[in-house]
Amino acid sequence: MLKKFAYIIGTGLGSGYVPGLPGTAGSLLALLIYYLFPLSDFSLLLLVVITFFAGIWSSGLIERDRGIKDPQQVTIDEWAGQWAALLFLPRSVMIMIAAFLIFRITDIFKPFPVRNSQAIKGGWGIMIDDLLAAAYTQAVLRLILLIYSGG
Repeated sequence: MLKKFAYIIGTGLGSGYVPGLPGTAGSLLALLIYYLFPLSDFSLLLLVVITFFAGIWSSGLIERDRGIKDPQQVTIDEWAGQWAALLFLPRSVMIMIAAFLIFRITDIFKPFPVRNSQAIKGGWGIMIDDLLAAAYTQAVLRLILLIYSGG
C-alpha cells in the first residue's frame, strides 16, 4: 500500500507514464495546477517544500524498487521544479509559458551544476537537479523582467 502511494506521488499522479515525454507532461500538469489553483507566494513556497520532501521519499523508493537511477517515470521533481521556477514572480500567462520553456530547456540540457547534482544518491539527487534548473529559470526570468521594466 505504501509503495503504491509512493508511485502515485513520485509519478506526478501518473504524468510520468506519458510515452516519450514524461518530464514535459509532469511540468505541464504542474503548470495546469498552478494556473487552476492560484496560491499566495507563501502557500506556493510551502507547496514546493512539501513536494520536494515528498519527492525525495517517493522518488528514492521508486529508484530502489525499479533498480534504475532516476527513472523517467518519476516526475514529482518536475512538479517541485516548475513551481519553484514560478515562485515570487508575477502571475501571468506569459510568465507561465516562459517559465515552462526555460525550465524544460534547463532541465533537459542540465548546465553546471545541474548535471553534477544528479550524482547525489537516491531521491535527493533526483529532486535537487530540478530545483537547480528552477534557480536558472528564476535568474533568466528576473533578468528579462528587469530589462523590460527599464531597471
